[in-house]
Amino acid sequence: MNHSAPPVPTFDALLVPTVQALQTLGGSGTIEEIYEQVIQLLNLPDQILEIIHGNTSQSEVEYRLAWSRTYLKKYGLLENSARGVWSLTSTTINPDNLDPREVVRFVRELDKKNKASIDLPNQSTETTENLDESTWHQQLHEILLSLDPAAFERLAQRLLRESGFIQVQVTGKSGDGGIDGVGIARINGFLSFHVLFQCKRYQGSVTASQIRDFRGAMQGRTDKGLMITTGTFTRDAIKEATRDGAPPIDLIDGEQLVQRLKELGLGVKINLIESVDVDAEWFTKI
Repeated sequence: MNHSAPPVPTFDALLVPTVQALQTLGGSGTIEEIYEQVIQLLNLPDQILEIIHGNTSQSEVEYRLAWSRTYLKKYGLLENSARGVWSLTSTTINPDNLDPREVVRFVRELDKKNKASIDLPNQSTETTENLDESTWHQQLHEILLSLDPAAFERLAQRLLRESGFIQVQVTGKSGDGGIDGVGIARINGFLSFHVLFQCKRYQGSVTASQIRDFRGAMQGRTDKGLMITTGTFTRDAIKEATRDGAPPIDLIDGEQLVQRLKELGLGVKINLIESVDVDAEWFTKI
């Protein structure tokens, strides 16, 4: 019997679970925390979570959750800080009384009033948080995928240095068990520990077996590992990376990578538009 995979939830189907996830998290949470709670609430299987949206570094579920957050923000239920933490605007929101159709209708009417209407998705099509975000994400991801392995390793080296690591070296020797480099992480100028890192420049998902292989290569050399990929990690890979009794491995997926490059200004420039207002009242006080 042929069992087809269940469909990816549409962005409007994720509106209520997003609110429920934030309530479970105490009213606020990072994008990653919200994502984890939503997939637990909906019990989404791995074959759904591993679907990538087009030629981007985001999974389809992450992609649609971004639109859900945007709609809920415009509807007045969510707000987000500069540090990427999203929070409910009220502690009395009842998700049982939240009608996704009303949220979608309200936001689209609002966009029309603001003359900012674009070809927004209907309830069954793919979505994106906003066109600018989608454009630079996709462009940067395509550039990362086009880099040769040595260049990607050098980028990882620069990324770690800019993040506070010292003595970062790219080894990249064949037969080194997949170890691409080593560095020393400094914490508040006092504590330090050696970290081995591995770079995986591709669009697929890193599996649990690849995490185990990396940990095997770390054996006897350090107690801390870091894996950087332009793709994603399977659920089993994430669990394996933090398995009890095994040396921990930190994970940076494609979405975290492009965001970190943006934060550090590495190959990404943020153009601010200046807004000038004339205070006519000020001149009356001269």
